[in-house]
Formats: sequence, C-alpha cells, structure tokens
Amino acid sequence: MLSLFALASAAAVSLGSIGLALSGVPFGSWVRTPLAFGVGLIMGVGLMAAGRTRGLALGAVVLTIVALTATLFSPDQSGVHRWIAFGGLQVNVAALLLPLAIVALVDIVLAVPIMLALIAAIAALLAAQPDASQATAFAVSGVILLARRRDFSPGIRLIAMIGLAASAVFAWLRPDPLQPVPEVEGIFGLLADNSVLLAAAAALALAATSLMPLRSSRPRPDNHGIPFGAPLAGYFVTVAVMPFLGAFPVPLVGLGMSFPVGYWLGMAFLCARAPTPGR
Repeated sequence: MLSLFALASAAAVSLGSIGLALSGVPFGSWVRTPLAFGVGLIMGVGLMAAGRTRGLALGAVVLTIVALTATLFSPDQSGVHRWIAFGGLQVNVAALLLPLAIVALVDIVLAVPIMLALIAAIAALLAAQPDASQATAFAVSGVILLARRRDFSPGIRLIAMIGLAASAVFAWLRPDPLQPVPEVEGIFGLLADNSVLLAAAAALALAATSLMPLRSSRPRPDNHGIPFGAPLAGYFVTVAVMPFLGAFPVPLVGLGMSFPVGYWLGMAFLCARAPTPGR
C-alpha cells in the first residue's frame, strides 16, 4: 500500500511542480514542495520503524493539541492563526500533524470521556484558528471514526458527531480575510492554463492518493464494517475537495511544504498500526 501511495502522491507533487515551473514561478519557490516530499518520505520510513512503540499514538495526539494551541499564540496573518514559524519557514500545523493524529485516534483505546475530550480539543482549536478546510476535514474523519467505534453508545456517538459538525460550521462563520494565492489555492487554474491534460492528470493523482488509506485493511464486523484507514481517507478526500468550495490550499499539487510531510506521516503511521488484512 505504501508503495502505491508513494507513486500516486509523487505524481501529484511532480505534476503540480511542473505546472508551477511552466507558469514562471521561481525555482527556489516551487522546489520546496518536492523537497518537503523527500523529507516526508524519510520521516515516514523512520515512523514505520518506530510505529509500534508503546504510547506513540497518544503522544501524537497530545503533540497535535499542543502545537495547535501554540498557533493561537504565534503571529497571525490578518487575524488568522494557522502557522508556527521556524526560521524563515511557516509551518501549517494542521496540515502537518492532523493526518498523524487521526490515525492515532483510530488506534488508541481510552476511556470514552478521554477520547471525547481529545477529539473535542482538536475540533475546537481548528475552529478557533479559524481553518474551515481543516475543521471540516477533521469533522468528516471524526464522524467516520465515531461510526466505527463500538465502545461509544449510540447516544454519545450522535452527540459527538453533532459537536464535530457544529465546530466545522463555527469555523465557516468566523472571518477569514486571507486572499487566495494562485500557486497555492488556485493551482488547478494555473495547470489548466498550461494544459487541461496536465490539470486532469494532477487531479487524478490527487484523487488516487486521497483514497489510498482505504487499502489499509478489510472491513470487519467488530468495527461496523468500516476500514481502519477510512477516517484518514475521509480527511484526505475532504481536504482535496475543499479548494473547490472556497479559497483553501490544494494539498500536494499546490505550493506548500506542510501537506507533503503530513501525508507521509499519516500514511506511514497507518501502515505501521493497521491490522493485517483478513484478521
């Protein structure tokens, strides 16, 4: 599965980079995305090796909550808090860590109140940034996650799903004055200006990448027939669709370093923690 993910995601990054180069974007700008893809690959290999470490899943969720909280105290952009600066780099924390956190939430087994608190904390922080794209994607993945867990009673599951939906709606209602950047949010328009086939190929590669987590394991009766990787697939698909609904970054294809690394972290951890197919 990971090799197929590598091929599909590499195609998405490569086609986006080709489009950026053809559009006259300086080499020093667009090369960051494939470089980040390489960094993500290396980090993913390391995460695969350490993937069974006890406590790693819970640590990933806690790290995500701490990092998202830190964005609220970092310099804003027009009142929006989504980034932490490292030197000259602006890291989109949600894009970097949410895939990892989503897989971790699928994997860990904790008391229901603790699980609800962890999920609610992430949803609330995404709404507070605000980031409607990430808040919506997390809500979708959270609903799928709740649907596959048997340790949640139907009533608690429904209330939690409503809470996730409410957090996403709240994020949409928050002011977000940031203007779209063609290389980031409008990448498919740039690709289509150069070649419709190039844009179509990039969209196909992104779609294939987004659905790859569904190959993680076969559905089983004890999880309501929902694959282990379905919550991550829900996140990937939603993030990929959101740019068509508003001025939101296009993952992998568009300019940006956080998404390539984040996708690798999520997929590598998924491969390390997913149950063996058929078991």
